Amino acid sequence: MTILHLMVGLPCAGKSTRARQLEAETGALRLTPDEWHIQLFGDDVADPDHDRRHDAVEVLMWRVASVALQKGIDVILDFGFWARVEREDFAARAAALGAMTKIHFMDVPRDELLARLARRNAEAPEHAFIIPESDLLGWLARFEPPTADELAVIAAAGRRQH
Repeated sequence: MTILHLMVGLPCAGKSTRARQLEAETGALRLTPDEWHIQLFGDDVADPDHDRRHDAVEVLMWRVASVALQKGIDVILDFGFWARVEREDFAARAAALGAMTKIHFMDVPRDELLARLARRNAEAPEHAFIIPESDLLGWLARFEPPTADELAVIAAAGRRQH
Protein backbone atom coordinates (compact mmCIF):
# COMPACT_ATOMS: atom_id res chain seq x y z
CA MET A 1 0.00 0.00 0.00
CA THR A 2 1.22 3.51 -0.80
CA ILE A 3 2.43 5.53 2.20
CA LEU A 4 2.22 9.22 2.99
CA HIS A 5 4.99 9.98 5.50
CA LEU A 6 4.35 13.04 7.70
CA MET A 7 7.43 14.61 9.26
CA VAL A 8 6.30 16.11 12.57
CA GLY A 9 8.34 18.55 14.64
CA LEU A 10 9.59 22.08 15.02
CA PRO A 11 12.44 23.71 13.10
CA CYS A 12 15.82 22.18 14.04
CA ALA A 13 14.21 18.96 15.27
CA GLY A 14 15.86 16.96 12.49
CA LYS A 15 12.83 16.52 10.22
CA SER A 16 14.59 17.33 6.97
CA THR A 17 17.61 15.22 7.85
CA ARG A 18 15.37 12.27 8.65
CA ALA A 19 13.26 12.95 5.54
CA ARG A 20 16.38 12.73 3.36
CA GLN A 21 17.36 9.46 5.06
CA LEU A 22 13.85 8.10 4.55
CA GLU A 23 13.97 9.14 0.89
CA ALA A 24 17.22 7.21 0.43
CA GLU A 25 15.89 4.17 2.30
CA THR A 26 12.50 3.95 0.59
CA GLY A 27 12.75 5.76 -2.73
CA ALA A 28 9.78 7.92 -1.72
CA LEU A 29 9.26 11.36 -3.23
CA ARG A 30 10.45 13.91 -0.64
CA LEU A 31 8.82 17.33 -0.58
CA THR A 32 10.50 19.89 1.70
CA PRO A 33 8.87 23.34 1.46
CA ASP A 34 11.87 25.32 2.68
CA GLU A 35 13.96 24.12 -0.27
CA TRP A 36 11.36 25.28 -2.79
CA HIS A 37 10.56 28.49 -0.91
CA ILE A 38 14.18 29.61 -0.65
CA GLN A 39 14.78 28.77 -4.31
CA LEU A 40 11.77 30.85 -5.34
CA PHE A 41 11.78 33.72 -2.83
CA GLY A 42 15.04 33.63 -0.89
CA ASP A 43 15.22 33.86 2.89
CA ASP A 44 12.24 36.15 3.36
CA VAL A 45 11.27 35.23 6.94
CA ALA A 46 11.10 38.93 7.88
CA ASP A 47 8.83 39.74 4.91
CA PRO A 48 5.13 40.10 5.81
CA ASP A 49 4.26 37.92 2.78
CA HIS A 50 6.47 35.02 3.90
CA ASP A 51 3.67 32.93 5.44
CA ARG A 52 1.38 33.44 2.43
CA ARG A 53 4.17 32.36 0.07
CA HIS A 54 5.05 29.37 2.24
CA ASP A 55 1.41 28.27 2.34
CA ALA A 56 1.25 28.52 -1.47
CA VAL A 57 4.36 26.31 -1.78
CA GLU A 58 2.74 23.70 0.50
CA VAL A 59 -0.48 23.77 -1.55
CA LEU A 60 1.52 23.10 -4.73
CA MET A 61 3.46 20.34 -2.99
CA TRP A 62 0.24 18.64 -1.92
CA ARG A 63 -0.92 18.69 -5.56
CA VAL A 64 2.30 16.94 -6.57
CA ALA A 65 2.03 14.54 -3.62
CA SER A 66 -1.56 13.59 -4.40
CA VAL A 67 -0.68 12.73 -7.99
CA ALA A 68 2.29 10.66 -6.83
CA LEU A 69 0.19 8.80 -4.24
CA GLN A 70 -2.45 8.03 -6.88
CA LYS A 71 0.32 6.57 -9.06
CA GLY A 72 1.50 4.32 -6.23
CA ILE A 73 4.54 6.40 -5.26
CA ASP A 74 5.23 6.89 -1.56
CA VAL A 75 5.56 10.53 -0.49
CA ILE A 76 7.35 12.29 2.36
CA LEU A 77 5.83 15.62 3.38
CA ASP A 78 8.39 17.56 5.41
CA PHE A 79 5.91 20.24 6.55
CA GLY A 80 6.24 20.03 10.35
CA PHE A 81 2.55 19.33 11.01
CA TRP A 82 2.48 21.29 14.27
CA ALA A 83 -1.23 20.73 14.96
CA ARG A 84 -3.17 17.53 15.38
CA VAL A 85 -5.89 18.83 13.07
CA GLU A 86 -3.30 19.18 10.26
CA ARG A 87 -2.09 15.62 10.75
CA GLU A 88 -5.65 14.32 10.74
CA ASP A 89 -6.49 16.36 7.64
CA PHE A 90 -3.57 15.02 5.61
CA ALA A 91 -4.17 11.47 6.82
CA ALA A 92 -7.78 11.77 5.62
CA ARG A 93 -6.61 13.15 2.28
CA ALA A 94 -4.21 10.22 1.90
CA ALA A 95 -6.90 7.70 2.89
CA ALA A 96 -9.21 9.18 0.24
CA LEU A 97 -6.49 8.36 -2.30
CA GLY A 98 -6.08 4.82 -0.97
CA ALA A 99 -2.84 5.51 0.89
CA MET A 100 -1.93 4.97 4.51
CA THR A 101 -0.18 7.57 6.65
CA LYS A 102 2.88 7.13 8.81
CA ILE A 103 3.89 9.78 11.33
CA HIS A 104 7.57 10.42 12.04
CA PHE A 105 7.70 12.53 15.22
CA MET A 106 10.99 14.27 15.88
CA ASP A 107 10.77 14.84 19.64
CA VAL A 108 13.61 17.15 20.68
CA PRO A 109 13.86 18.94 24.04
CA ARG A 110 13.60 22.75 24.09
CA ASP A 111 17.24 23.37 25.06
CA GLU A 112 18.51 21.10 22.27
CA LEU A 113 16.26 22.85 19.72
CA LEU A 114 17.68 26.22 20.79
CA ALA A 115 21.26 24.94 20.56
CA ARG A 116 20.61 23.49 17.10
CA LEU A 117 18.98 26.76 16.00
CA ALA A 118 22.02 28.77 17.13
CA ARG A 119 24.32 26.42 15.15
CA ARG A 120 22.08 26.53 12.09
CA ASN A 121 21.80 30.31 12.15
CA ALA A 122 25.61 30.60 12.46
CA GLU A 123 26.22 28.16 9.60
CA ALA A 124 23.41 29.49 7.34
CA PRO A 125 22.91 26.27 5.33
CA GLU A 126 21.74 26.64 1.74
CA HIS A 127 18.16 25.38 2.14
CA ALA A 128 17.34 26.63 5.63
CA PHE A 129 15.92 29.87 6.91
CA ILE A 130 17.66 32.03 9.50
CA ILE A 131 15.14 31.99 12.33
CA PRO A 132 15.23 34.35 15.32
CA GLU A 133 15.28 32.51 18.65
CA SER A 134 12.20 34.48 19.73
CA ASP A 135 10.25 32.97 16.82
CA LEU A 136 11.20 29.43 17.81
CA LEU A 137 10.22 30.12 21.43
CA GLY A 138 6.80 31.34 20.24
CA TRP A 139 6.36 28.28 18.05
CA LEU A 140 7.24 25.99 20.96
CA ALA A 141 4.23 27.38 22.81
CA ARG A 142 1.94 26.65 19.83
CA PHE A 143 3.28 23.21 18.86
CA GLU A 144 0.97 20.26 19.54
CA PRO A 145 3.09 17.12 19.75
CA PRO A 146 1.31 13.90 18.86
CA THR A 147 -0.14 12.53 22.07
CA ALA A 148 0.00 8.91 23.13
CA ASP A 149 -3.73 8.60 22.57
CA GLU A 150 -3.45 10.18 19.11
CA LEU A 151 -0.68 7.76 18.14
CA ALA A 152 -2.60 4.84 19.64
CA VAL A 153 -5.69 5.78 17.62
CA ILE A 154 -3.58 6.17 14.51
CA ALA A 155 -1.96 2.76 15.03
CA ALA A 156 -5.31 1.11 15.81
CA ALA A 157 -6.91 2.55 12.67
CA GLY A 158 -4.91 0.15 10.54
CA ARG A 159 -4.47 2.76 7.82
CA ARG A 160 -2.08 4.89 9.78
CA GLN A 161 0.88 3.98 11.94
CA HIS A 162 3.47 5.86 13.94
